[in-house]
Amino acid sequence: MTDPWIPLVAVGLPFLTGIVIFMLDDRQVALRSLLNLFGAFAKLVLVGVMLWGVVNGRDYGVRLAIAPGLDVALHVDALALLFITLSAVLWALTTVYAIGYLENAAHRSRFFGFFSLSIFATTGIALAGNLFTLFVFYEILTLVTYPLVVHRGTQKALAAGRVYLCYTLAGGAVLLLAVAWLHALAGPRDFVAGGYLREFGTDHQFTLILLFGFLIAGFGVKAALFPLHGWLPVAMVAPAPVSALLHAVAVVKAGAFAIIRVVYDVFGVEFAQSLGVLGPLALLAAFTILYGSFRALTEDELKKRLAYSTVSQVSYIILGVAVLGPLSTIGALVHLVNQGLLKITLFLTAGNLAETLGVHHVHEMDGVGRRMPLTMTAFTVGALGMIGVPPIAGFVTKFYLGSGAAQAGQWWVIVVLVASSLLNACYFLPILYRAWFQPQSAPWPNEKREGFDAKAVLLVPVLFSAALAVGAGIFANAPFGPLEWAKLISSREFGYGP
Repeated sequence: MTDPWIPLVAVGLPFLTGIVIFMLDDRQVALRSLLNLFGAFAKLVLVGVMLWGVVNGRDYGVRLAIAPGLDVALHVDALALLFITLSAVLWALTTVYAIGYLENAAHRSRFFGFFSLSIFATTGIALAGNLFTLFVFYEILTLVTYPLVVHRGTQKALAAGRVYLCYTLAGGAVLLLAVAWLHALAGPRDFVAGGYLREFGTDHQFTLILLFGFLIAGFGVKAALFPLHGWLPVAMVAPAPVSALLHAVAVVKAGAFAIIRVVYDVFGVEFAQSLGVLGPLALLAAFTILYGSFRALTEDELKKRLAYSTVSQVSYIILGVAVLGPLSTIGALVHLVNQGLLKITLFLTAGNLAETLGVHHVHEMDGVGRRMPLTMTAFTVGALGMIGVPPIAGFVTKFYLGSGAAQAGQWWVIVVLVASSLLNACYFLPILYRAWFQPQSAPWPNEKREGFDAKAVLLVPVLFSAALAVGAGIFANAPFGPLEWAKLISSREFGYGP
């Protein structure tokens, strides 16, 4: 029996949290913090209920008719749960961090209101049961993240917001065309494991190839596929919690998740392969991986270096989707989680450096490991995980992607993965060398706190996310772990065995 209440509560909880927070005065610090923490941790409990239910065969779904042939459909499947669990865990961590980071900032109620609405939109994307619903929440995500990008209100922030809107609204226009065209061609359809367009066979082949391109282009903006990535480094003017949200929880991950849905549940991976569209998608993802890594090498500003790292790392997901085979699928799905854990660790540590010492650039990091050892230990975990050093979670991703490429006979993918890992090492290891082995070469740019490391409310979320990244690697095969869940999705949703 289908239970409609669970998905409605999952979507409604962050929405109501955000609306109530908007009504609070900035001086109501304790109440706002309590609401933030209640919303975040209640979501974790709800996700636990859904995980238990889906494993035990429960079906959660609801359908709301908007117009004839247009339904907002929410459905909880294993793939949705992978994404929604990640967003719930990282929402809780980022909320705790943001409360401390924005302790004395202006417009905190506005910030946390839009922050909760961003999680609302991300939850809707995760639970979308059809392409129309996915499109609606995807565009809501654009609107509610824009105020976060421009939160500081500086000229630089406002300029970054304009760039962000130009990219995302253009992508949304392309998506609207594709969704409307596909609706006219195939009628109202829910997502189907194996794809509902496969029934067309060779009919409308050129149209379907064109629609695939439009959908990838529209969703590829938020996924930061080359050449649609330009907004992401610019958006790094936002506060550290926003950067973490954009890179690890919401925006770029939403784009990658939507592309997974298109390939597996709209077209179907075998049908997409027969149309000849997966090869070009794999090549585009591979180019983006290498391009992002090369650009990261040239950036001295720490958050921009991390931003170009995201451009590279998110495309691992798309590359795994485009390489036909069960192991690459598992690699793509598990990287959805692993990249989130590693990237939130890196961005929150960058926030600690900026908030505690005023350090924003790589050249300012000489000796910072001795001044902030716990923060830099977490950063080291994130950096080594991105390189693919075992036993951190990033190694699991690269092992399955490489094994999947070998299984599919696409050896060039392994060359790309090795080259990317070497480039990752080239832009992360010099940071670690400066931090741990170089003596402090100049006074810190703006030391706001003396003593040991960052304040506890900033330090605890960073250490926890770093511990999760290590645990996801060491205990990769644990029941309900990201890897085992990716294997479950591969077999249950896509018909693949491990």
